[in-house]
Amino acid sequence: MTDNNLPAKNRNRQTIRLRGYDYSQPGIYFITICTKNRECIFGEIAGNKIHLSPAGLIVVEEWLKIAETCNDIELDSWVVMPNHFHALLVVTTRADKTPRQLTMAQRRNMTVPKIVGRFKMLAAKRINTTQQTPGMKLWQRNYWDHIVRNESELNRIREYIHNNPAQWESDTLFVDGYTNRGGTTE
Repeated sequence: MTDNNLPAKNRNRQTIRLRGYDYSQPGIYFITICTKNRECIFGEIAGNKIHLSPAGLIVVEEWLKIAETCNDIELDSWVVMPNHFHALLVVTTRADKTPRQLTMAQRRNMTVPKIVGRFKMLAAKRINTTQQTPGMKLWQRNYWDHIVRNESELNRIREYIHNNPAQWESDTLFVDGYTNRGGTTE
């Protein structure tokens, strides 16, 4: 399907993926996924630590399942925050032997976008089931990614992820005076 065959509302969508990059090739990818409207539903920060809500615990469970179900994927550092999720995702072997010049259909099947999409879908489905909010959008439409290029960058990102709860109030995704609609568990 070419872009000209897309419904009018989808024709002007801009991708934030690196144009021409093959996201199925081995590498380390730093991803950030935000909740819709940056709503704080995954827990709250207290004492520089995240205290996960039931929704936050589901996010953790669904993230950990990725390593169990995908042979070519390893999970590195990650953290669930009140309204977003950071993770380092490692693609260990080439899962899809597509050429560098990919069609739209091929781009949809690339490893990283496919895994992130599946994770978002499964977490949202479970959270909506437990909160009795079927079909409610949990996540923002897209996600942010960064291709990790070297060891020093990897270590800097790991440190950022580890320190993210302690830095919550200075985080660009911080929501002042937020209330956690998901409740909190200890």
